[in-house]
Amino acid sequence: MTAEGRRGLAIIGGGKIGEALLSGLVRRGGPDGLLVCERSPDRAAQLSERYGVPAFDLGGAAARARVLLLAVKPQDIDVLLGRLAEFVDDGHLVVSVAAGVPTARIEAALPAGVPVVRVMPNTPALVDEGMSVLSAGAHAGEADLDEAEALLAAVGRVRRVPESQQDAVTALSGSGPAYFFFLVEAMVDAGILLGLPRALAADLIVQTALGAAVMMRDTGEHPVQLREAVTSPGGTTIAAIRELERHGVRAALIAAIEAAHARSVELGAGQS
Repeated sequence: MTAEGRRGLAIIGGGKIGEALLSGLVRRGGPDGLLVCERSPDRAAQLSERYGVPAFDLGGAAARARVLLLAVKPQDIDVLLGRLAEFVDDGHLVVSVAAGVPTARIEAALPAGVPVVRVMPNTPALVDEGMSVLSAGAHAGEADLDEAEALLAAVGRVRRVPESQQDAVTALSGSGPAYFFFLVEAMVDAGILLGLPRALAADLIVQTALGAAVMMRDTGEHPVQLREAVTSPGGTTIAAIRELERHGVRAALIAAIEAAHARSVELGAGQS
């Protein structure tokens, strides 16, 4: 198929992020123009049946789709790029969601002039509440960024940043859902310790987390202001905050995000 005959989007890699993006795009616009490429035949068949999209091998996907979204683990990106290089030309747009992998590394493995956009999404794309952050490579222009942004906007919010900030983005929003799940898990356990049934504790915490997030988004107030509005002098909340500070929760979160950042830099350098 000629470059002029390519249409639509191929999602290459059917893991959690690949499926999250595929499911969101199908929900928003239907399966037309979408296809999937997955090295496991069983997984490819599963995704094809679940979302009503055709599955192709790598060569078939590149021949049919203009936009190739690389949704593989960073440890697998070099092998994929080595196989993909023979099928790609500068008429494609390559969008990579491989954590930590810089556009220069992708460009070096592909034919000259192929536009590459690096994206850090997160798993809330599964429920159309993702946070995706994108950066342009050396050959990607404004139109390429616009196309990538329109793609990701189907599953949540999108921001653009210089690529130098992408490792920090990976540590903050890319890994961020896991931090919230960890905190919710601990809070549910606390509710059980205090005598509440697990289902009730989970319901209370999940709705509280959702409400708190919406308040921050919609009021525009600083988290400190919102926290202080809940914290009465001599009350229950300030007693809890004192314990969080005494146990170094703030410092632990900062250290955790710094560790995620360092690991993103390692992955970008090709360290396993």
